[in-house]
Amino acid sequence: MTVRIAPTHELGAARLHSVRELLDTAFDGDFSDDDWDHTLGGVHAWVEDERGVAAHGAVVMRRALHRGRSLRVGYVEGVAVRADLRRQGLGGAVMEELERVIDGAYVLGALGASDAGAALYRARGWRVWEGRLEAMGPEGIVRLAEEEGHVLLRRAAGRALPDPAAALVFDWRDGDVM
Repeated sequence: MTVRIAPTHELGAARLHSVRELLDTAFDGDFSDDDWDHTLGGVHAWVEDERGVAAHGAVVMRRALHRGRSLRVGYVEGVAVRADLRRQGLGGAVMEELERVIDGAYVLGALGASDAGAALYRARGWRVWEGRLEAMGPEGIVRLAEEEGHVLLRRAAGRALPDPAAALVFDWRDGDVM
């Protein structure tokens, strides 16, 4: 199957609807409107078959502060493979395209991983962020202790990962910050 890639505005209403259905099903109804909003506005990679979107992932831009420097981060969202096609390499194929985008446009890649999904990312060279996680919230900087150990980073080509001795402070967003 061929992995296609395009920005959100080129997907069209029918394809976006198919992506949302895939994500709602793959996350067993635990994919909120905020999660959907986080998935939009970047670059999507997907595979289609005769039943519609079979695999999907997106990378969106976020900002993270580290040691007083604002980093351009390619944040991976909405990665899912339809249940009947899992364990056939589609998730890896989608991630390969998203990583190509990260390498070309960002300082580093980041994502929040479930225990079930983390193995895919670790096998592709993503590493658990060992440092402190924070977010610049409406009331100031807040610690995201519950997210620590579940956020993985990938250095973009030719770049180093941030030093875990200093916090990584992400931009705020509604719903799950990470």
